[in-house]
Amino acid sequence: MIRYALVCNKGHDFESWFQDSAAYDKQIKRKLIACPHCGSAKVEKAIMAPRLAGSRKREMTAEPPVAAPAPEKAQEKAPVAMISPQEKELRSKLKELREHLTKNADHVGSKFPEEARKMHYGETKHRSIYGEASPEEARRLAEEGIEFHPLPILPDERN
Repeated sequence: MIRYALVCNKGHDFESWFQDSAAYDKQIKRKLIACPHCGSAKVEKAIMAPRLAGSRKREMTAEPPVAAPAPEKAQEKAPVAMISPQEKELRSKLKELREHLTKNADHVGSKFPEEARKMHYGETKHRSIYGEASPEEARRLAEEGIEFHPLPILPDERN
C-alpha cells in the first residue's frame, strides 16, 4: 500500500491510500478520485516530505509526511456541471441497487473468491454474497467461468 498526499485544483489538501502507483494512475485517469471537500475530480499528487529510515527511536517519533502547499495554479476556477433529471434518476437507481444487494446478501469479506468457487462447483448451496477480491483473484474467477459483478460505487453525494 502507498499513501499519497493529494491536492485538488481548488487547493484542498487530502490523503488517500492506493494498492500501488499503477492503481493511483488508473483511478486518476478514470476520474475516480475526487476531493472530499469540494468533489472536484481535478486532483494531483502534492509534494510530500520523504520519510527517512533511521534509528528505531527516531522512527517511532518521526512525524508523518506533510503535504506541501498547493501550487498557484490550484487557485484557478474549476469547471462545474449540473446533472440532468435522467442522471439523477440513474444515480438513485444505482444507490437502490447497491442497498438492495448489500441488504439481501451475505457479506463474506476477503473470502469472496473462495465462497464463489464453492458455490460454482456445487460444494455449497448457491446464495447471494458480496465481499472483496483483488484484481488478480477476480481475473482468476472470470477465467474459471465464475460469474460475478462489481457492486456499483457512487461518487460522494455532494457530486
